[in-house]
Amino acid sequence: MKKTALITGGTKGIGLGIAEVLIKAGYNVCITGRKQSDAERAAEKLNSIRDGAAYGFESDVRKLQSQISSVKNCIERFGQLNLFVANAGVGYFAPIEEMDPEKWKETIDTNLTGVFNSVKASWEALEKTKGYFISIASLAGTNFFAKGSAYNASKFGVVGFTQSIMLDLRKRGIRVSTIMPGSVTSHFNQHTPDAEKDAWKIQPEDIGQMIVHLMDMHPRALPSKIEIRPTMPPSAT
Repeated sequence: MKKTALITGGTKGIGLGIAEVLIKAGYNVCITGRKQSDAERAAEKLNSIRDGAAYGFESDVRKLQSQISSVKNCIERFGQLNLFVANAGVGYFAPIEEMDPEKWKETIDTNLTGVFNSVKASWEALEKTKGYFISIASLAGTNFFAKGSAYNASKFGVVGFTQSIMLDLRKRGIRVSTIMPGSVTSHFNQHTPDAEKDAWKIQPEDIGQMIVHLMDMHPRALPSKIEIRPTMPPSAT
């Protein structure tokens, strides 16, 4: 039976790039997004790599029951769950005087509580396969910046939360890591990727390759927190 991964926020950007690499590495992949149409469209693209390898469906990481259903749907489709990638995220940036309370709440609920809901929904399935739980955090989880109160708070929280559950879940044979990327080519914060202008950035497939390497490591070894940066950002040239 092929290993199976479930990726939240898998319809574009980092999540979709991770899914593409995993499918090429022989995995079956479930991807989720807030809209069923987006999830189905992304799955169709992924199935062009290997037919039948991808399954996309709607889910909201802010709701625990939605995540429980996601895990159930994925296992019903592919038989098991070996890897959960908690990738879904949003970002709103403004000075604290202007930060909208609803945008603050959406950021925390999606970026941080969404990871909590994801691990609560998946740990039993991952224990059965001695699987891996990976959260996608950010260098913003250790480096604060102006106008980043909501995003910084959420990502600082993801880093601390993931490191804590790592200590809980390794006792059950589940490995847990958080990946903290710097600048990545994606649609995040309403950015439109540009192949030429974004060439210096980390690419989504780079994160996917890292996850494949983590999955291939001997289970006795656990890189629990990984920072990844562009090798040559414009400021370094």
